[in-house]
Parts: sequence; C-alpha cells; structure tokens
Amino acid sequence: MEQAGHRRFMAEAVKEARKGLREGGIPIGSVLVRRGRIIGRGHNRRVQKGSAILHAEMDCLENAGRLKASDYADCVIYSTLSPCHMCTGAILLYGIPVVVIGENRTFKGPEAYSRRKVKLINLDLPECREMMAAFIKAKPKLWYEDIGE
Repeated sequence: MEQAGHRRFMAEAVKEARKGLREGGIPIGSVLVRRGRIIGRGHNRRVQKGSAILHAEMDCLENAGRLKASDYADCVIYSTLSPCHMCTGAILLYGIPVVVIGENRTFKGPEAYSRRKVKLINLDLPECREMMAAFIKAKPKLWYEDIGE
C-alpha cells in the first residue's frame, strides 16, 4: 500500500486517539484493516474501564471480533504509537503481518523483536508526536502508570 493509503487509515486511528482523550483516557488509537476495509477500531480505555489491558490495539482487536487465522494474515494494524510488549504479543500471536505506527519518539515498544516477524512502517507523524507529548506533559503520572514505569 502506498503512503497515502497508510495516512488515510492512520487518520482513523488518530480519531480513535482523540476520542479516548475526550473520554478522559490516554490518547492512543488503533484500527485493523483487512483488504482495504476497517474491520476493527479502538482506543486506550484503561482509565475509562478501569482495565489493566485495554490498550488501543487490544481494544481494536476485541472490537474486530473473532477472526480466523487466515483473516489476520490479510490484515494491517495501525496504531498512533509504537505498540508495547503486550500489544506486540497479541499482534504476533494472531500473525498480523504489517504494523503501521504513527510515531515512536515518545514511546518505543519492542520494535527490533517485532521486525523478526512483521513489517513495521513508522509514519513519524508530527500530529501523533504532538498529541502524545502534550498528554505526557499534562498527565505524567497517568502516562507512567500506563506504560508500567
């Protein structure tokens, strides 16, 4: 897929991130795309749901519902931020072959490990960086709770 297509789907992930921020949560969003169509979307809802695991990618996968392994093999997952260890594990477990991230400067998950199994594309979007940097500055305690530091 060309850069314009990736940006179009990342814009949907950004919408999810902004939705999470409006709800009082952490602004990270994700969409799951299969054959050019969004089949799942989600945002970090740890705060909103009092959840230990509802990162954006996990929420997105949950909202996509049960899929066959062959379905995941046709997917691309988009996340506004580099996926953490937990989300990377889910991506690897389901065999999603391509991960497109909005940025990895404010947080970098286990990308070197991921690259052994998936194609990572970092769009390095200022919009994603600025959204996370503003959130981290405004709510550092919540941010560090979320990433486990």
